[in-house]
Amino acid sequence: MSTSEEHFDLIVIGSGSGNTLITEHWEGRRVALVDSGTFGGTCLNVGCIPTKMYAYPAQLAATPAEAARLGVGLDFTGADFPAIRDRIFTRIDGISADGLRFRSEDQPHVTVVREEVRFTGERRLETATGRVLTADRVVVAVGSRPAVPDVPGMDLPSVHTSDTVMRLDRLPRRLVVVGGGYIGVEFAAIFSALGSEVIVLNRGHRLLKEHDLTVSTRFTEIAREQWDVRTGWTLAGVEPAEDEARAADGWVRVRLDPAEGQEQSGTVEEEIEADAVLMAVGRIPNTDRLHVDAAGLDLTEGGVLAVDEHQRVLRGGEPAEGVFALGDAANDWQLKHVANREARVVAHNLEHPDDLRAIGDVPVPAAVFTRPQVASVGQTEAQALLEHGAEAVTVKVQRFGDVAYGWAMEDREGLCTVVAERATGRILGAHILGHEAANLIQPFVQAMTFGLDAHTMARGQYWPHPALTEVIENALLGLDVPDCGLL
Repeated sequence: MSTSEEHFDLIVIGSGSGNTLITEHWEGRRVALVDSGTFGGTCLNVGCIPTKMYAYPAQLAATPAEAARLGVGLDFTGADFPAIRDRIFTRIDGISADGLRFRSEDQPHVTVVREEVRFTGERRLETATGRVLTADRVVVAVGSRPAVPDVPGMDLPSVHTSDTVMRLDRLPRRLVVVGGGYIGVEFAAIFSALGSEVIVLNRGHRLLKEHDLTVSTRFTEIAREQWDVRTGWTLAGVEPAEDEARAADGWVRVRLDPAEGQEQSGTVEEEIEADAVLMAVGRIPNTDRLHVDAAGLDLTEGGVLAVDEHQRVLRGGEPAEGVFALGDAANDWQLKHVANREARVVAHNLEHPDDLRAIGDVPVPAAVFTRPQVASVGQTEAQALLEHGAEAVTVKVQRFGDVAYGWAMEDREGLCTVVAERATGRILGAHILGHEAANLIQPFVQAMTFGLDAHTMARGQYWPHPALTEVIENALLGLDVPDCGLL
């Protein structure tokens, strides 16, 4: 081995969920933790946590309109955006700094490398400054980054991604959100509630198009009542506003092109002025920065590392010795709870190579903290019909407004769609739009994970009356499935 090489027992690339791999097991061994970005990863710094810390006050700001329908007068007098921002990031930045300090100063067996790295061979890495790192085992947990379209103007100060939009100096007066996926609609809900005029641009005609058709269609209808939603458009570019004073104040012109094969909806104009633009068109796995071909590692069509059930990275279809991957670098979910589960599997397998554990085929839930919330687990109705056929599938759509707590709320939006196997009652999927959907989805996750059929789930337990969970109970009872014999 060359004297210029630094050898470790373990190298972890990425300080998000990958950071959790450095347990007490590694004390007395040499570990390198590599991350050129903000310590702590996406979820902590620019993802799940700060967005939800914005989403909650935004929900409070939206409460007066809901209360007015019920005869309660509440006033929203405005949002102190800098105060909200500082409350969030004072806490988050402190957690990030403390985590970095702990790993770099309090753990002598851990070497923190604050550079980008790339593979130059099997379990061999080179940093941007030329350091060569080798290890017995390497874990790739590099996450993902926001995608940015290849159009003019993406470098303008008023153009943002989810990485930067939460740290604005002031609340935008008009925000253009490009993209109708979960990131776009979460930020649309946040900024509109806090007082921004929001325009959402989307190529297709449904927002949240990956969700169940019933949920996606209804959500798009609701979104049009809240925001200026324009579908059938693509982004052509962004340029400074023509008026010099407005341009100096950050205003830009957003130029649009009609989407090929799509009919345009919303205000028909091909230019929009705004003082902030959010690019929310998806995320890209950071695996493209690692030169994984130098190590012969396999990539999927989606650009993530191909792994087996033990999270071992594949080389030529077979496990590459000592190389593991997790999170956005190894799956298409791009969900923190998936990365965390994978990290637990990898941690065990690193420490117990003779007793490997598998990730398992566990239903994966997802929640969108927009307004109203959206949550899902398992197959959509269309997916179930395609796989099993119409005769084998039963579906029930239960509206919130048809149960007692929905009456109390005068709910006009919420719905719960359940998809099940007709012959057995096995739950194939569940999809919820409405108040606290992110919490209401959990009983379905539990039932699907542990094999509880629909009728047993509905009749084998008490449901507190008149809680909103009766939406779930009634949805289950509305399925055409076998009676389990319970009353």
